[in-house]
Amino acid sequence: MIAAVTPLLPLVLGLVALSAGVIVLRSFGPRYRVGRLLSTTPRVTVADAIEMAEGSPRYVGVRGRVDAEEPFEDDAHRPLVYRRTRLERHEGGSWVAFEDRREGVGFEVREGLDSIGVDAGALDAGLIVVTRESTGTAADAPDRVPADVDPSTPIRMRVEQVSSVDHAIVLGVPERDPGGRARLTAGLGRPLVLTTLETPDAIRVLAEGQTRRPLIAAVSLAIGLVLMTIGLAWWVIEAIT
Repeated sequence: MIAAVTPLLPLVLGLVALSAGVIVLRSFGPRYRVGRLLSTTPRVTVADAIEMAEGSPRYVGVRGRVDAEEPFEDDAHRPLVYRRTRLERHEGGSWVAFEDRREGVGFEVREGLDSIGVDAGALDAGLIVVTRESTGTAADAPDRVPADVDPSTPIRMRVEQVSSVDHAIVLGVPERDPGGRARLTAGLGRPLVLTTLETPDAIRVLAEGQTRRPLIAAVSLAIGLVLMTIGLAWWVIEAIT
């Protein structure tokens, strides 16, 4: 009886470790999924993505220089194609957004002579850039904070922007827009992702600088896989003998 049950121990422990790793990763919310997509989505050339806009939908990634015919300037005179500004207040131990403003112009990603549009209206959690952040209290912005918020409440402003001098990785589904031009957008149950960072840096931004939780998740998943392998091998050997 003991010999029959023994292989179950590493299998059960392995399953527990794997579950713990997945739970830790999912605690990052949508950022976990975006990071996984950045790591696993196949990359194609812009020319290939344009051709895919004619066929069956596929979720792919391209890389190239951001370009726009009419960028707009920020306060530092940088030529921007997209900007998202969020005001958040600290409430119940977390930050809660109370203003979310998005500005943008039509833009594309260019690789050599080929270019494909980006559906900026579909950008949300998939936008990964270096965030500019400033903090203060509700009293610093009385005209923008809801009237029922205490003036001493901490608030912060977060600005995410993309300029026409950036190089970007964009993940999405190639399609034709209403005007017939190829573009990348969200689809197949996956978000549109755009980052101006290299993949390892983008994943660090998604983890918000945390190292402990990703390490715990990685160790848990590794231990879980090892234990599951041991349990399965043990079970096979006992079954044979």
